[in-house]
Amino acid sequence: MAKWTPRHEAPEPLEGPVVATITGGTILWFVLFLAQLPFYGWFADHGHTWWLWTCLAGGGLGCLGIWYVRKRDAAIKRAAATTER
Repeated sequence: MAKWTPRHEAPEPLEGPVVATITGGTILWFVLFLAQLPFYGWFADHGHTWWLWTCLAGGGLGCLGIWYVRKRDAAIKRAAATTER
């Protein structure tokens, strides 16, 4: 198991505009769903309706992601405010 022991400390996680990134990705998933919706017949004929449902699922999971990262961002800001006092 010594082979898998890390030789140095892990770097600090990168922080960036997480809420904006998740929101942008969620909007993109919904736009892709709406753009493919008029072609539902073609997708159904060729057995590719999962493309539409994948985009819809991505948008739905993105909504959960937005909720999560907003709560996380607020908690980080609250923790930073209490440590500064």
